[in-house]
Formats: sequence, C-alpha cells, structure tokens
Amino acid sequence: MKLTGKYKTLTQTLGVVFVMGTLAWVAVPFYSWFCQVTGFGGVTNTDTAGSDVILDKTIKIRFDASLERGMPWTFKPAVREMEIKIGETGLAFYEAHNPTDRPVAGSASYNVAPYSTGNYFTKIDCFCFEMQVLQPGETVMMPVSFYVDPEIVNDREAKHTGHITLGYTFYETDLPEETAALAVTTSGDDT
Repeated sequence: MKLTGKYKTLTQTLGVVFVMGTLAWVAVPFYSWFCQVTGFGGVTNTDTAGSDVILDKTIKIRFDASLERGMPWTFKPAVREMEIKIGETGLAFYEAHNPTDRPVAGSASYNVAPYSTGNYFTKIDCFCFEMQVLQPGETVMMPVSFYVDPEIVNDREAKHTGHITLGYTFYETDLPEETAALAVTTSGDDT
C-alpha cells in the first residue's frame, strides 16, 4: 500500500515527532555517557584513595548545582567555594530536598571548568556515582571527596589555573522497581 497526499504528510510528520521525542528523551543520559567516555566537557578522573603528593600551592574549588527542567527537587552546594592545597583531599557537600508528596529518583551528570583541568580533578567518592532516591519531604546532604592531581602544575594549559568549578545537574530517572512498588502499595492504602 502506497501512501499519497495527506496520509503521506501525516505519516512523515508523526515520524519526525517520534524521532525528535526519542532524541530529547535520551539526550541527557547519552551526553553524560559521551562525556565520561571521551573526556569532553571537563569530565573528571576517579581514584580509590587520595594523592600521595601534596604541594604547597593552593587552588580554589567552586561548586555549582542545577536541575534539569521538570526535576522537582531543590539542589545546592552547602558551600560555594573552598581553597585546598593541590594534592590535598577535599570534602564538599551538596544538599538535595524533595518537596513533593512522592518518592523521586535522580541521577547527576557533572563537569569541570575550565575544561583543561578536567583531567586533573579526581573524585574519590561521589553521590554522582549512583542514583539517588529521596522520599517525600526528605532532605539529604550528599558528599563528594576529591583532590586536584599535582600533575596539573606540569600541564602547559592548566598550570596557571586559579580556580576550578565543579558543576552537577540532577535529572529525574525512573524509580527502582522496589521503590516504585512500595510507592504504589503505600498510595493504595489511602483509598
């Protein structure tokens, strides 16, 4: 069966809407994955322990927080800026609050600016490594421990950097099955 006239136009329009909707749905997780794989966008390194070398030179770390459109949480850094020695382990906290009457799951994508410093910003542990689930009205303090690799002083582009900005964007994700089932069971008890 060959489509003609208005049916062909309608089919093409629906196809474009479907493709654009799908691309919008996968954009944030795909971008996060892309940045982690390629190092684009100031993506950081990870390590299991702090640096063995601590320099006498300091650097300021700024903390930024944002939410994807439609994410119902509030999200902010506990402290906007700290100064640490290069190689020293730093510990920062971000505060998240779920003001809704339902559990909400979220995942955080992150980046570091300026981009030339991303390779030297090393996370030891971070809330961004796992999905976070906040219950209705719950507020949590989420830690990130990190250090700036002393090798930054040998990098032609990054060695003169006076500050690094660590930014996170939280986006809503599907609830884990057990949490979603519990939420359905709990809301069913009210009726």
